[in-house]
Amino acid sequence: MNGAHFVTSPLQTRLIRLSEAISTWWPSWRNNPSGIVPTIQNIVSTVDLDCVLDLKHITLHSRNSEFFPKRFSAVIMRIKDPKTTALIFASGKMVCTGAKTEAQSKLAARKFARIIQKLGFPAKFRDFRIQNIVASCDVQFTIRLEKFACTSHGAFSTYEPELFPGLIYRMKQPKLVLLIFVSGKVVITGAKKRDDFYTAFDNIYSVLAEFKK
Repeated sequence: MNGAHFVTSPLQTRLIRLSEAISTWWPSWRNNPSGIVPTIQNIVSTVDLDCVLDLKHITLHSRNSEFFPKRFSAVIMRIKDPKTTALIFASGKMVCTGAKTEAQSKLAARKFARIIQKLGFPAKFRDFRIQNIVASCDVQFTIRLEKFACTSHGAFSTYEPELFPGLIYRMKQPKLVLLIFVSGKVVITGAKKRDDFYTAFDNIYSVLAEFKK
């Protein structure tokens, strides 16, 4: 909801919990031959509070917040439910990180915005967007990364084990990045929605299986 006054009602919270449950069931409906479903580890979202903020005032009058302007130009604020962290900038821009579902991310952003409102700022809730979803999984076999990097997939890969232990794979469609480790661990980052990382994993799994040790 856009506007200067908003409250997260008990009904809204129940609906959010329901949407989280549905999103958990959704992967099981997919036709994934591996039977492996990547798990969301972090969601980064942004929102515009549409007002200028006094960051020192916010830090002095709110709990679980810190502001060290010589080190970083935003207030760092934390809440426990959902367990998330916000970076709040003087321009009114806010970044929310730490949520495990899209619904949690939006709920947390609204709670942070409400805190700012209660401190006397005319905060609104505009242009909420999911910017990055990080997911991970384990293919349950070890991978010959050196051979993988020497194939046609090498054009999309960076593998320098002396600098970083994983192979960095830049997928074109969907456009995101996978970190692939010898152990079989895979981290997927850069997704804007769930289908992005589900599709990315479905695409890469059969390729990784070709390089199973």
